Parts: sequence; C-alpha cells; structure tokens
Amino acid sequence: MSNVPQELKYTQSHEWVLASEDGQATIGITDHAQELLGDMVFIELPEMDRELDAGEECSVVESVKAASDVYSPVAGTVIAVNERLADAPELINEDPYGDGWMFRLQISDTSQLDDLLDATAYEELESEE
Repeated sequence: MSNVPQELKYTQSHEWVLASEDGQATIGITDHAQELLGDMVFIELPEMDRELDAGEECSVVESVKAASDVYSPVAGTVIAVNERLADAPELINEDPYGDGWMFRLQISDTSQLDDLLDATAYEELESEE
C-alpha cells in the first residue's frame, strides 16, 4: 500500500491537495499514481495566473509507461508552479508529497474542499483498484 498522508485531501483521479488557512492549496499527484505511472520523464505544468475550474484538465505527466492528465481538484487561480520539475521530473517519484508538488492555487471557493476525499476514503479507493 502506498503512502497516504492523513492531513491531505484527495481526488478520485489521484491528485492530492494541501490547503492552508489563507485559502491557498498546494497540489500534486499521489504516491499511488506515481507508482502506477512509473519513472517520470516530462511534466507539463499549468500557466501562471490561469483560472481553473474544479475537475479541469490543467497539467500532464509523462512517464516511461504513459502520459496522464492532471486535473485541478478545486477552482482557483494558479499562483505558483514547481519549476524544478522541468529539469527533474523524477522528484514526483522520489517525493510526491514534498519536492514533487506540481502547482499552487488561490482557491476560489474553499467549500469545494469538502467535496474531496479524506485519507481513509482515498485508501479505500486505492484498495479497490
């Protein structure tokens, strides 16, 4: 079983969200997702200041096995991207919840966080796959 930090929220499409008190969210793909995809070779990040809707395709991760879309878990504006991933996409494999974060949003509606999975629900989803 992969690592599922309790303090994060999750989506059914395997993104994680770390929300802060100031209405910002850091987003990446889960440990389970990177395990399924294998070694990352390229990451396409969303553009700065892009407005995203919840569930909108906003990024692509490419591995030796496949390319996969990444979706925004909540609506908001992109305020930061992890530029280190351009030269070191393997950070997602090595540390998906730390150095492998993908982008940050200023959340438009923090109540959308309530629609995401908690760690227990995400672990159940993982075990069904």
